[in-house]
This record gives sequence, structure tokens and C-alpha cells, in this order.
Amino acid sequence: MLTPQQIQHNLERILPTVQKPGRYTGGELNQVVKDWDTVQTKVALVFPDIYDLGMSNLGMAILYDLLNQRSDVLAERAYAPWTDMEAAMREHQIPLFSLETKHPLADFDIIGITLPYETLYTSTLNVLDLAGIPLFSAARGPEQPLVIAGGHTTYNPEPMHAFVDAFVIGEGEEVIQEIVNAVQASKRQDLGRQTLLHALSQIPGVYIPSLYEARYHEDGTFASIEKLVQDAPLPITKRIVAKLPPPTTRFIVPYVDTVHNRAPIEIMRGCTRGCRFCHAGMVNRPVRERPVEEVLSAIEEALAYTGFEEISLLSLSSSDYTNVIELVEKVHQRFDSEHLSVSLPSLRIESVSVDLMDALKGGRKGGFTLAPEAATEKMRQIINKPVSAEQLLDTAREIYARGWPTIKLYFMIGHPSETLEDVQAIADLCKAVRNVGRDTMGKRAQVNAGVSTFVPKPHTPFQWVSCDSIEQIRAKQELLRSELRGKGLKLSWNNPLETQLEAWLSRGDRRMSEVIYQAWKNGAKFDAWREYFNYEAWQTAFAATALEPEFYTHRQRPLDEVFPWEHLSTTVRKTFLTQDYLWSLDGRTRIDCREQCFACGILPTFANLRREHPGEEWQCPEVKNKRVAVRREQEAVSG
Repeated sequence: MLTPQQIQHNLERILPTVQKPGRYTGGELNQVVKDWDTVQTKVALVFPDIYDLGMSNLGMAILYDLLNQRSDVLAERAYAPWTDMEAAMREHQIPLFSLETKHPLADFDIIGITLPYETLYTSTLNVLDLAGIPLFSAARGPEQPLVIAGGHTTYNPEPMHAFVDAFVIGEGEEVIQEIVNAVQASKRQDLGRQTLLHALSQIPGVYIPSLYEARYHEDGTFASIEKLVQDAPLPITKRIVAKLPPPTTRFIVPYVDTVHNRAPIEIMRGCTRGCRFCHAGMVNRPVRERPVEEVLSAIEEALAYTGFEEISLLSLSSSDYTNVIELVEKVHQRFDSEHLSVSLPSLRIESVSVDLMDALKGGRKGGFTLAPEAATEKMRQIINKPVSAEQLLDTAREIYARGWPTIKLYFMIGHPSETLEDVQAIADLCKAVRNVGRDTMGKRAQVNAGVSTFVPKPHTPFQWVSCDSIEQIRAKQELLRSELRGKGLKLSWNNPLETQLEAWLSRGDRRMSEVIYQAWKNGAKFDAWREYFNYEAWQTAFAATALEPEFYTHRQRPLDEVFPWEHLSTTVRKTFLTQDYLWSLDGRTRIDCREQCFACGILPTFANLRREHPGEEWQCPEVKNKRVAVRREQEAVSG
């Protein structure tokens, strides 16, 4: 293995020959470099896609900041090299290295991999291979780093179980510290790798796949997960941060353009709307909000540390933040002289008020994004997004009247029970919004429709339903392409084959790990990149493993089927998800659960957290109907 000095020397020769060498140099403003020889524990934080995308990942930035605040820990970064750089690295036998000190990843104690979406799986294998780390967890010895993974995909980690030593289920701010402490204790006592993994399994929210065995029925459906060690926890309950730590503000400023060149400040975590297709809305419960003054202070610090001219106020539903109007107004008051641009990237039609639009009017007039998701009343009831066309048109009218020339509308096709008439309604609604804009501002009015394809995700009320076939998706996309033409209309969509891949990986069981491995051997990587997506590599991998892809995509699940991810608890109970799914079949909707508690299971969990944390630290907005909330919570605890 090359030394950091040798890696640096080789980089000086090859970087002038590759695209965007700034991806690989490090040395950016606000990076943290510590004395390698004096720091006890070394952590490499890895995003298995290119620097341009990984640098905008807030979760990785938070962990980098928190770990580097410890004097006994250093955290450094690594990203997947683009294909030209990978070829040069393999030719010159340069292992994947950290940006800060150019140490090979194999020199670190912990490799922490961020997995926000499933199409990173083959790139994760490629990253491990480039680092010279055995791909399979079972092949790693005591000299190998501990490979952990976290992120939204790890709520169903089974397809990657063979390659990852430990998964973090849930929020990582606290659990990462406990993992570091366990690794340090293991090294002090010179414990073996298996003893360390067993110790990690006792940390709430940490899942060690090697301590469990999956069993299947004769028809191939999942039967159960069985413990191989008596005291291995079952189920494994997600970690939840009761009090959000202060926002990260000392962001690293990249040398090259990244997908989001701005400072992200998380204002709220969780969501109470209950959209049935939304994985993030189900697994991130409950809502926790940061106080306005804390957000303002964070913005001030971020501007001072970074020089960014744009701030993004992040949450799953920014317009549902209790004091959103006050916040936006105070941001403009405090930072007006600095010409700061403020974006709220996640707005709900039903909570975007005229007052909020007036508060936002000081920002740059680019696009205003809304997500109706469906265009007919029937579909909106099925997915639990009861927003009328009249609400959307009224909101659009107010947006155009305040000078925004472009409205971006996000829809999904492929929802349960959807027909071509429902898809036609998407085109009709887009045209109606454009016409409202033309009435207000003439031909400048533009509607950009982004139409993605629905994939039923684990831990949601739709986890039982099947995906649309490739033929169904293409028919619906062709209808939209023929209808959404002309001035003021723009349509974007995704590849139906990519949708199938996402469905295989998000709904898979442990047997999918061999498919992933075979696909990587067949050349699959950068699956999220259209120019590198290799569908044939996946088809060949399925054939080699004698698995049928349709088993994971087009099969309707019976209500009593056991899912491969059921041993991982989000604290939202399966009985609630079942009820919500059955409600969708009848077109029944639920109101915002801040208005009424529906006993999903999260409140009993947080009753315990309230007891563990002082009242003044609790930042979850209370359910307004407290009588109902208390009754529901008592019912949930007793039954």
C-alpha cells in the first residue's frame, strides 16, 4: 500500500490529465486537518458518488463537524472518483485516499459510508475495491477498518448486508459517538473483530447483519430473521435525536461547482402530513423544530465562515415550520444589506400562504416549486394528499403575481389504481397553471413538470403494492410527452429501467446482495448516472443468481406477508401502516397529525424520551388536540 507521500507524488503527475482535478486535491476552506500520529481514532467519511454530489450532502457534513470537534478523533473525506480518475488510479496502483491527508482508506479505523439512495450500491463496492478493502464483511480480518453505513436506504439494509459490518438505523449524531467509543474500548482491550461487532450490537440503533440469519418459505418469500447470538437485539429500533444539536455552519467551500453551492441550514426534522408514498415522512417522525433565533444565528455563522450568497432552509416541509413567516422576514431584515438569497426547497401547496410569498419576495425570482404529486381527486385521496386543483391554481396565481416567472410542479405516475385518465389530468393541470400565469404575466409564464415514477418503499403504507411494469410506465410517459408540448411547458421524466433497479434494491432481501455483487463484476457502477447505467449488467446478474426481478417489483404482497425489513423498527407500527393502506383502498384520508393523533406508534417512544430529557430541551411541537393525543398514546401503550 502506498504511503500518503507517495500518493501525493503520483497525484501531481496524473491530476493534470483528468477532468476537474479539484475533486481530488483537498485543501478547501474549512477542511480540518489533524496530526495523524497523535489522534487516537481515524474515521473516513465516504460518499460513494462523485465529489460534486457528495459535497452537498448535509448528513456527511454534520458527522464531519461533530467528529472533528473531538480531540481524540479525526474525520476525513473520500468520494468515488470519476471514471477517468479511477482508470488512472488503477493504472498507477493508487488506492482510494482521503482528501485531507492522502492516507489510504485502509489506514483508517472506521469507514463510514453514506447511502441516501439505492443506486449507490454498486459504487459502494467499487469504492471498497479501490480502497483495497475486502468487499465481503466475512472476509475482513482484525487489521481491516470497521465498515459502517447509514442513510435512508439502511431502513432496509438487507441487500447490502454482506458488504457492511454495521448499519446505523436512524439519526446519526449521537450513535456515531457511541460507535467511536466502542471501537476505542475494543482497541484498548485488544478485543477481536467479532467481539467488537457484538459490542456494537448492544448500542441502540446499530444493526450487525452477521449476528442474524434470514429464512425463506418454499415459494421464495421471506419467512423470518433469526438471532445467531442470544443477546442480539430483535427488533432493532431506530435512533432518534430528541434535541437537535446546533446546526453545522462551518461548511467546507469547494473549489469546483457542486450540485448545491449554498449553505444548508436544517430548520425542522420530521413531517406530520402522512403522504402514503413518502418514505422520509414515515421514518423521520416526529417533528422537531429549531427556534427562530437559533436558525438566524446559524445563518450568520455560515455566512461568516463560508462566504456563500445563498442559504437553503431545509426540512421535509419547510412551509409547515411553525414560525416560517417570522423566520423569513427576520432573515431579510437581518441580512438585507448582504443581498442574501434564501430558498425554501420543500413547500406544500396547502401551507404556502400569501403572507409567506410576500415574505419570500425579497429573494431572487427564479423558480417556485410545488409538489401536487397527483392531479385528480381520486388519486389525491389514495395517496393522502388532499389538495384541490382550485388550491393549486389559486396558489399559482399568487406566485405569478409576485414576479416568479417559473413554477416547477412535481408529480408521480404509477400510484396504486392509477389510470391513463389520471395521467391525462396531470397534463391538463399543468396547462391550467400555465394559463393562469399567462393571464398574470403574459408569455413569460413557464411551467416545468417533473414526473417521476412511484416505487413502493419499505415502512410505508404502500409497501404491499406492486410497481408498474415497464410497458405501463412507458405508455404513461408517452401520453405526457405528447400532451405537454408547446410554449411555456417543459417536461422531465426518468428512465423506466432505472425505476426497476430502484425497486429491486429498495424492496430486496438478503439474496439481492449476490445480485449486486454480480452486477458490479459485470461492470455496473454509477447507476444513478444515465450515461453509465447498465441495465444489461443487472439482467445478467439476476440470471446468474437464478432470481426473478419481477418477484421484487411486480408482485402484490398479501397483508400477512413478513417483510425482509420488519426486524428494523421505525416505531411506526405495522398495524398502523396496514390500516392506512386499507384506508387508501377506500379513498379515506388523514388530516395533519399535529391536528389529531392517529396512534402510529411514535408517541409512546417519545414519552420515554421526554422523561430522559429536560422539558426545556424538548423541541417537538405538541399535537394541538391534546386530549386525543393523550388518549391515543395511552391506548398505544396499553394495547
